[in-house]
Amino acid sequence: MNAAVLHTEIRLFRREPGGIFWILLFPTLLLAILGSIPSFREADPSFGGLRPVDAYVPVAVLLGLIVGGVQGMPQTLTAYREHGILRRMATTPVRATALLGAQMLVYGGAALLSALLSLAVGRIAFGVPLPRQPFGYLLALLLAVAAALALGAVLSALSRTAKIAGAVGSAALFPAMFCAGVWLPVQAMPDLLADIVGWTPFGAAAEALNQAAAGDWPGWIHLAVLAAWTVLLTAAAARWFRWE
Repeated sequence: MNAAVLHTEIRLFRREPGGIFWILLFPTLLLAILGSIPSFREADPSFGGLRPVDAYVPVAVLLGLIVGGVQGMPQTLTAYREHGILRRMATTPVRATALLGAQMLVYGGAALLSALLSLAVGRIAFGVPLPRQPFGYLLALLLAVAAALALGAVLSALSRTAKIAGAVGSAALFPAMFCAGVWLPVQAMPDLLADIVGWTPFGAAAEALNQAAAGDWPGWIHLAVLAAWTVLLTAAAARWFRWE
């Protein structure tokens, strides 16, 4: 990857206040708002004896990468294609694939920073324990980031313009947020619904993060689901993606 391309993409991302807010700040802000509700700081049997704020930390962790992968990256890449930037890059020594790689690093890095911020605020502000199985948590998080970026690449491939990418991304955003547990954490879902959600990438990620947070190694089924979705979505993006 060309370091100059990566530096340029980081600089452009820093100039986008919308991306910085929705990816880096909004998940933690949502966690802070929910944690400020007194009932969210009391143990709840429907959450397996956890406090709701404990259950929402993994949700906040996933929210940043969902927004970045499903809405941020597709609109940026589609706008580059729409304005002929990718086509012009193909005529230079810097290949268009360098731009794609830089985009993935920028949005993946932003998602990881958002996750660290949510974990830190949960711990400092509300006493939420840090993951008791940090290596399993990190593995699940990296697989979730990969799945989100792969989904974003598919949406980029299917969208002809930035406006279409925004619309398609919005349509995919809400189901992804539901599966991640934004409206109802997976622990509180009925068993049948939780089982169904567990076969989606972000439902599997939520289950894996919850298990690692509790001190257990993430279930291999959930990790396998994440890996399978990443492979399938990456293959689909490679099949359908067009530089022009």
